[in-house]
Amino acid sequence: MRIRTVLIALAGASLLASCSPPPTGAAPPRAVLVRTVDGAAAPPAVQLYSGEVRARIETDLGFRVGGKLVERRVDVGAEVAAGALLALLDPADARLAASAAQAALAAAEADLALARTEYDRAQALAARQFVSSSVLDARRTALQAAEARLRQARAQAETAANQAAYTRLEAPAAGVVTAVLAEPGQVVGAGQPVFRLARPDEREVLIHVPEGRAAELRPGTPARVRTWAAPAREYTASVREVAPAADPATRTYALRVAVAQADAGLALGATASVAFAAAGGGVLLPLAAVTRAPDKPDGGTVWVVGEDEAVRPLAVEVLAWREDGALLRGELPARARLVVAGVHTLVEGETVRAVEEGAPVRLDVAR
Repeated sequence: MRIRTVLIALAGASLLASCSPPPTGAAPPRAVLVRTVDGAAAPPAVQLYSGEVRARIETDLGFRVGGKLVERRVDVGAEVAAGALLALLDPADARLAASAAQAALAAAEADLALARTEYDRAQALAARQFVSSSVLDARRTALQAAEARLRQARAQAETAANQAAYTRLEAPAAGVVTAVLAEPGQVVGAGQPVFRLARPDEREVLIHVPEGRAAELRPGTPARVRTWAAPAREYTASVREVAPAADPATRTYALRVAVAQADAGLALGATASVAFAAAGGGVLLPLAAVTRAPDKPDGGTVWVVGEDEAVRPLAVEVLAWREDGALLRGELPARARLVVAGVHTLVEGETVRAVEEGAPVRLDVAR
């Protein structure tokens, strides 16, 4: 019985030994994604924003009186000269008001003539002691009141004449009509916008920047502008205005970038790109390639693959943590191979297999 048990144990051990995998050598080094950066030849990083070409001065035009719009002379895109007639209101009420004011003026002139005649008569009678001094004072007062009423009537007549002229909407300066906000037959109020007029002599690009970069872009900061329609043409520009408060919806700050020598190629309403040089230059790396230093807000660490295929940390100074990457100050070693993914799992001195960013994918499976 004991011999049978021993034989069974030996047979089981032989079976387990035959099923075990053969011993293997050391595990191959793991692959890491790298980017080769030549710090001395790296182009300066830029901040790029998209915006809309606008006129520096855009004016909403409206009538100074209310009424019914009876005629519109221009459409969107029309180029108008200073003083050009843009639209008309129904002038009937304004003409009646002007006629009434003229009639009141004529009545005031007649009252003044009568008051002057009575005063002259009372003055002659007072000189002959036929009337008392109180009567003369009364006639003088009536004359002064008539003169005041005449001045009032003249002012009202001039106001009525102006009101009649305000039924014509004229362009205050040469420009381009960018919007039509009312149509014939519509009753508009005094001051209600009817047209939007843009003066094309000064043009700028309206962009919006996030809160973290608004403090870096101050009035006078140089920029380069290119339109999407003609990217080969570049314009010199500078920041003219920075909004003092963020937009409540997007939490971004509006910036107006003035273009010094704008021409017809910078069409109003066109989409344009505005590029700002990063402060101090530098190299832009993906956020995943840089580890933030816990004790320094501007410190970080990148991992460099050496010639011996071992990774080592390198301390760097970070100019800015941005949405599109981390901007590093200074130069990196020549032809440095930087790990751009999975840096949090690396160990100093670890041997890796560097895979260049953008390299074709290869099937790495042993069959």
